[in-house]
Amino acid sequence: MAGHASPVMPEEIAGPAGERRWSSAPAAYWALFVIVLATFITFFDQVVFGMLAERIKHDFGLTDSQLGFLAGPASIVCYLFVGIPLARLADIYPRKYVLAGGVTAIGTIIAMGGLAQNFLQFVMSRVFLAAGGSAHAPSSYSLLADAFPPRKLTRAFALLQFGFIGGTTLGPWIGGKLVMMTAGWEPSHFGALRMFGWQWILVWTGLPALLVALLFLTIREPQRLIPATDGVRPPQHAGAGRRILTFMGFDAFKAIHAKPRVFYPLFGALALSAVDVFGLQFWRVPFMIRTYGWNEAQIGAMLGLVALVGSLTGLVVGATFVEWLAKRYRDANVRAASIFFAIVTVTNIVSPLMPTGESALVVLGFGLVFGLAGAVPQNAAVQRIAPNAMRGQVTAIYLFMFTFFGAMGAFFVGLIQDFIVGDPHKLWLTLTISAATLLIPATILMYKAIRPYREEIERLEALETVPE
Repeated sequence: MAGHASPVMPEEIAGPAGERRWSSAPAAYWALFVIVLATFITFFDQVVFGMLAERIKHDFGLTDSQLGFLAGPASIVCYLFVGIPLARLADIYPRKYVLAGGVTAIGTIIAMGGLAQNFLQFVMSRVFLAAGGSAHAPSSYSLLADAFPPRKLTRAFALLQFGFIGGTTLGPWIGGKLVMMTAGWEPSHFGALRMFGWQWILVWTGLPALLVALLFLTIREPQRLIPATDGVRPPQHAGAGRRILTFMGFDAFKAIHAKPRVFYPLFGALALSAVDVFGLQFWRVPFMIRTYGWNEAQIGAMLGLVALVGSLTGLVVGATFVEWLAKRYRDANVRAASIFFAIVTVTNIVSPLMPTGESALVVLGFGLVFGLAGAVPQNAAVQRIAPNAMRGQVTAIYLFMFTFFGAMGAFFVGLIQDFIVGDPHKLWLTLTISAATLLIPATILMYKAIRPYREEIERLEALETVPE
């Protein structure tokens, strides 16, 4: 692939198109099941960490902007340097080992966050947590794209959302109960270590990841597709410096830059929406506490129900609508995503303005429906047009936009709150400003990607019909 011996074994590489062998259905769905479990742990941690926001702020004496930094930029500092190189591992090594190593790191570091003694140590735990999880999505997407035939891939990505659904529905419910259960606990002392009661929740959250890591070892690595003949490839006889650049994603960036009309709007829309979505996800619990006077258990029970109904509805709406559009348009994935973006823009602007906590969460639920409905066609769109030879890294760059800018969301909201709005009881105004500023241009960018995406699909389909 990069002009040097690849660690991928020969039998893992697909032969000519006529000899392509997909994974058996049981093997493919078992791999999907384990990936869903690992995805669940990631989102469960994110949601539970958000449930702890006010406790962390109080016990560590943080400002809103510091709290936002802890939840956001702190989690992507290390990802910025290692995310894409680690994703390269998904292109050259068996992906099940990359996934097993990543989830082991995730579980260990989440648990270690429960031992943090000060703000700096807490920041460092979030930094290394992102590093451990940086190869998860690229490796997962790459593995699934080779395990499932194209006609079933969208279904696989839809089922993958159950990891997100489980984490975002059980996270508030279980997290809220755990927060209230540990609220009255006195700090525990182990020598020089002092642990607040809520820190035990982080320890408990991290342990199941170690079991999931073992399950990854039972996955059967699927056959890899042959690199696309029109893909951007690294030189066959490259020096050490050039190989390092390849490992750092240089050729993947070239592949993206070669088609700016289709990739740039998709990436830009994802980045802007991620800032708002992640910001709202982290600050919704403080928003409910400060605006409506709810506690974490009340929020968790209601939010878990809203997330469950909204997420399941979103999967049905998204799959049904995209399939209906696909019968009429080649650009169905991006066309559907642009429509869903527009609806989420409205819901996220309106939700913080509602007069009661119940109505605010109901409107937020509609945002979850169409946000999740749009996630599947977005992911499928990038997988469809990414060059096979570097799909892992192209996906990593795409998800980096989501992760990096999404991580800035909590900090972005904290900065608006501290330096523009000022009043801690007007967090509702901050969230409305954030949604209007970010989601309107995101929707416009997604709309602008429809035509270039359609043209790229037509070009690829023409190549696929050329006789061998």
